[in-house]
Amino acid sequence: MSYDMAGTDLAAGPPWSAPGGAAHRPLLAALDIGGTKIAGALVGTDGSLLHQLQVPTPADGDRHELMAAVDHVLDDLARLPEWQGVRALGIGSAGPVDIAAGTVSPVNLPGWRDFPLRSEAAEHPAVHGLPVVLGGDAVAMAAAEHWRGAARPYRNALCLVVSTGVGAGLVLDGRLRTGTTGNAGHLGHISVDLDGRPCPCGSRGCVEGIASGTAIARTADELGWRPGRGGDATAGAVAAAARAGDPLALTAFDLAARALAAGIAATATLVELDAAVVGGGVAKAGPVLFEPLARHLASYTALSFTRGLRLLPAELGTNAGLVGAAAFARTALPAHR
Repeated sequence: MSYDMAGTDLAAGPPWSAPGGAAHRPLLAALDIGGTKIAGALVGTDGSLLHQLQVPTPADGDRHELMAAVDHVLDDLARLPEWQGVRALGIGSAGPVDIAAGTVSPVNLPGWRDFPLRSEAAEHPAVHGLPVVLGGDAVAMAAAEHWRGAARPYRNALCLVVSTGVGAGLVLDGRLRTGTTGNAGHLGHISVDLDGRPCPCGSRGCVEGIASGTAIARTADELGWRPGRGGDATAGAVAAAARAGDPLALTAFDLAARALAAGIAATATLVELDAAVVGGGVAKAGPVLFEPLARHLASYTALSFTRGLRLLPAELGTNAGLVGAAAFARTALPAHR
């Protein structure tokens, strides 16, 4: 079984009545599939993580090896006595994803191209017969932050993951808006520099090509910044140098923040936003990112209806993927249909 979560209100709390009228709270199963780990959890309908486990992702494996790792996580979850309360499975996966087709083609998992993950997961013996809801990892973060995190007070929010790439999800009028394929709000591939770097997507000057962790390290290198003796030229190292006042490192972060601000402001102008929530590994740089981001955002949000936009750090950290996947699953419960 599969359900379309587009336009679903994630804030409402569904009651559940078991056959015979006995009321109880159902549980949700969640999978968070990324390039380094496949995590699983049993989650309450209030978003509380009850059990968590993970296995390494066989990133270089073929389609069967990757699915075997997913099955391994599901097997372990299904052995828990609480599994009997599971009413739906949600999956957040690295993308691109196509929620209409139920397929995934993660850039960092070459063994999966147009892989029918939703139907394959639905065939697992413990899952068979349960609703399975699929979404992208950035959209899962948006769902999680709106349900249990920094975006919770806001009806209109853009939630960003700034890491090795830049992804985002949209909540409008209190509802997660995924679009037909599940990729609505993909801010990372908004072009903010028409003559900028070529992007693997085929365009130029994309936010991701300027503001991702990989891009920040590349920019710093192009500016002439070098890590200390024995250090690695990573975004984390650039952030440490920026905190120490290195002008080239600070410039690299300023350029990244400017690109993010331009993308956020463009989105706010298009759909009207109350808040922008920023998470992911690059956001761990803290003020090194957020201070120039706030400054540039103030200059780009020039119209009256964009000036009140709140800029907030994400709250859920590494749990966002599982909480967001559970939010996907929650849309399949009776009160959400």
